[in-house]
Amino acid sequence: MSARIIDGKAIADRVRAQVRADADAFIARTGVTPGLIVLIVGENPASQVYVRNKRKACLDLGWYSEIRAFPAEVSQSEVEAQIEALNADPRVHGILLQLPLPRHMDEQALLERIRPEKDVDGFHPVNVGKLSLGLPAPIPCTPLGIQRLLTEEGIETRGRLAVVIGRSNIVGKPVAQLLLRKGAGGDATVCVAHSRTADLPGLVRQADIVVAAMGQPEFVKGAWIKPGATVIDVGINRISDPSAPKGSRLVGDVEFAAAREVAGAITPVPGGVGPMTIAMLMHNTLECARRLSGDSA
Repeated sequence: MSARIIDGKAIADRVRAQVRADADAFIARTGVTPGLIVLIVGENPASQVYVRNKRKACLDLGWYSEIRAFPAEVSQSEVEAQIEALNADPRVHGILLQLPLPRHMDEQALLERIRPEKDVDGFHPVNVGKLSLGLPAPIPCTPLGIQRLLTEEGIETRGRLAVVIGRSNIVGKPVAQLLLRKGAGGDATVCVAHSRTADLPGLVRQADIVVAAMGQPEFVKGAWIKPGATVIDVGINRISDPSAPKGSRLVGDVEFAAAREVAGAITPVPGGVGPMTIAMLMHNTLECARRLSGDSA
């Protein structure tokens, strides 16, 4: 029997609807309109698309949002100055630095310039620390979206073995922290695997939940999946395919067709984790606006 397909777009639509309702109530209560500024450096085509989609999501909610674009050759100090100005701007509740950056820029130093209370991506060391301690703080959007997918689908995490493949600061490490937390969508036994893990197929075969986030197309084979397991595919990779309309197609980090025949539930690519990232960015922006305005309702 084929696995149940987890419809990330449908769940993201529900999240956005709830964010809209919560934001409308917040605006009516406080007179404050959430504001998000996205900073982008250079002309990376994928980043350009992501940035436009993020701003559009804000504007669709009636929020304040701008894109601040810089040429690839911009200096570190110019971007730092822009971040400092946004830190001080009361209209701005969220600041997002689109990654990747040109090689001459110090990514970590720029992320650390963002005021932690306005760090909607949850990448500032203060917020990373708070996540590990279970304290309130912005949580990276993709991991938060993954947890929401699991809870919305009624997938039990408590006491289950979750194997996270990938140890990035953006997905792997924070999603492991969320799955470890007490409460809904947490209480899992978590193993973080990576390129140096011995017998990765054998480890994955034990997992009740697999989160694949290593950025390698169709790396996780269907034969590795435990029957009935839940598979969350974070990857989005474009591969050559002469039979596809544009000569290429998008695939995830999991061998989808084979895994679907074994798993109990699986996210597709596209249409799985991807839509949740922007939905949770809207959630984070609203939460930052609430905290910065002192709203406790």
